[in-house]
Amino acid sequence: MAITILHKANERGHADHGWLDTYHSFSFANFYDPQKIHFGALRVLNDDFVAGGMGFGMHPHDNMEIITIPLEGDLEHRDSMGNVGVIKHGDIQVMSAGTGIRHSEYNKNKDIPVKLFQIWIFPNKKNVTPRYDQITLDVNERHNKLQQIVSPNADDAGVWIHQDAWLHIGSFDKDFSTVYNLKKQGNGVYAFVVKGSFDVNGEELNERDGLGIKDADKITITSKTQDAEILLIEVPMQL
Repeated sequence: MAITILHKANERGHADHGWLDTYHSFSFANFYDPQKIHFGALRVLNDDFVAGGMGFGMHPHDNMEIITIPLEGDLEHRDSMGNVGVIKHGDIQVMSAGTGIRHSEYNKNKDIPVKLFQIWIFPNKKNVTPRYDQITLDVNERHNKLQQIVSPNADDAGVWIHQDAWLHIGSFDKDFSTVYNLKKQGNGVYAFVVKGSFDVNGEELNERDGLGIKDADKITITSKTQDAEILLIEVPMQL
């Protein structure tokens, strides 16, 4: 029988630094909740709002798979490997921090905020050579279906990471239902509502609510509002 863990939007960690307004689904920075350290290999799900012209200066990471999903605006990335890129809605960015990487992230525009999700997933290999990648996806391909944006396979749809994890985004008409079949036995799914409302395995979820589901081989998703959007993060439950 499936086990579920409900994280309501208003129970997330929150910090408003003026230039950065951020919500944490899991313990991060000054937010600590012993019940929200991670969900399997999923370590961080941050919901960030970055003011015009502002951003994160150069800072280090290692041994983490870091995925950035822009929702609005233009985010400029620079890193110690010499990569420079701008990502916007429809783009997916990934960094395998591996043995160590330094990077900065800035709102490229002075007058328009950037909204983004940043996700950290524990890798299944340590001390790999750091790598960076970004791709542009057709957001129309997620209308009434789940568009794959991350997988473990370099030749599969989306970007790839060093973990048996799959990420999908779907945008649905009201009352549209679909089933997500897990890719690997022993994995769990963290469902996160980007916009609108959903019924996920009988649990009502509203905007920015999260639901962790373990011990299931599939989950049923029904949109309760028009243009509702959901992010599914399938990860191993054992580290």
